[in-house]
Amino acid sequence: MNPLRRFFRTPEAVAGAIILAALCAMALAAPLFFPGDPQAIAGPALLPPFQDWSLPLGTDRLGRDVLAELFHGARTSLAVGLAAAATALAVGAIVGTVAGFAGGGVDEVLMRITDAFQTVPSFLLALAFVSVVGPSLGVVVAAIALGAWTGPARVARAEVLSIRERDFVAGARVIGMHPLEIAFREVLPNALPPVLALSSVIVAAAILTEAALSFLGLGDPNRVTWGGMIAEGRAVLRTAPFLSIIPGVALVLTVLGVYLAGEGVVETTAVRRSLS
Repeated sequence: MNPLRRFFRTPEAVAGAIILAALCAMALAAPLFFPGDPQAIAGPALLPPFQDWSLPLGTDRLGRDVLAELFHGARTSLAVGLAAAATALAVGAIVGTVAGFAGGGVDEVLMRITDAFQTVPSFLLALAFVSVVGPSLGVVVAAIALGAWTGPARVARAEVLSIRERDFVAGARVIGMHPLEIAFREVLPNALPPVLALSSVIVAAAILTEAALSFLGLGDPNRVTWGGMIAEGRAVLRTAPFLSIIPGVALVLTVLGVYLAGEGVVETTAVRRSLS
């Protein structure tokens, strides 16, 4: 069966795909539906939802359009989640491949470095990094990836250790291929599927970490973020709870969608590997 059809036969994968499609649509449509500065004053302060159809989700304490901020916040969440996951997976795959294929002292050194990073909670590492370097979107992505690459590195190393003794690798050595060429052209592509299965976990964790950093005032000050919206609504939580509830629900649904889609990918690849 086609992998795409197998993916969409899984109920959780379909639910996750629908949520992620809505998130992507929000992110892509934000400049079209809400051009200009989403933080510009759009109406009276603390307007409740559904009181004015030009401002369907109301306004915040400064009179900014909550719906516009929600759409533009989706762009930030998607950008951070995908960029951090791509960076962490790339670094982890490279480190794990080099460690597993080289073995010996190289493996020992790289794994001790991995252990050192894993002793520090990833959120505390990101918090310290952003606090020292300064908040910006690139710094936030780097900070999240800094604590997320160790998982992919260990999975990649384990896969490479099981692959490097196979016949096709021995054949590549016999014909005189360079060790780096063997590692990254022959071994790594076969080790990638389990590593990529971690992508949904990393994306979800990255979105939550970015929201937490923004909530603490360490997000990019030039971008609208859902964590920043939640923090903004905290001051008026009793009188205008919608300011925190709306971005909070969006955040929960996004993480849930990423997790469900990831589960569908894992099930699809597991069935495919069992059939092969």
